Amino acid sequence: MSSPSKRREMDLMKLMMSDYKVELINDGMQEFYVHFNGPIESPYHGGVWRIRVELPDAYPYKSPSIGFVNKIYHPNVDEMSGSVCLDVINQTWSPMFDLVNVFEVFLPQLLLYPNPSDPLNGEAAALMMSDKPAYEQRVKEYCEKYAKPEDIGAAPEEEKSSDEEMSEDEYESLDDEMAGQADP
Repeated sequence: MSSPSKRREMDLMKLMMSDYKVELINDGMQEFYVHFNGPIESPYHGGVWRIRVELPDAYPYKSPSIGFVNKIYHPNVDEMSGSVCLDVINQTWSPMFDLVNVFEVFLPQLLLYPNPSDPLNGEAAALMMSDKPAYEQRVKEYCEKYAKPEDIGAAPEEEKSSDEEMSEDEYESLDDEMAGQADP
């Protein structure tokens, strides 16, 4: 196993062990989704985003590609594609960084301290500079509309497929429902 692929595997395992929900795409280790919570003390708090991560063959020597899957209102995130304009990821990436840094430092910092002077979303940048309360309100509206945990697939984990066993309580509630229905 070459060094970059060993490092990719290690970083991915570290991310999974850091309490992030990670969904692999095509059972490979190069593309996956990570569920990311908006930082506390920001207008993004309470929002949950599905972040698509693609690791290049040369990772960790080349930076990962990061993008928001569900919509976010932010000056440095393209509203349509979800692409992130983040200097650390795009230009100053170093093999010293790992995936945990991306989700525990870089993305929270991006949401806590947007840079409206280098925007990918010009409307969000203009609103942030001209009317910060209105900008924060719009952020919260987007969180409500697009970043609820159930919207990104955080809930299906609890859903049971029809061939799984039901608990005794579930059987009883089903019995109660059926007992309450009269035959026509």
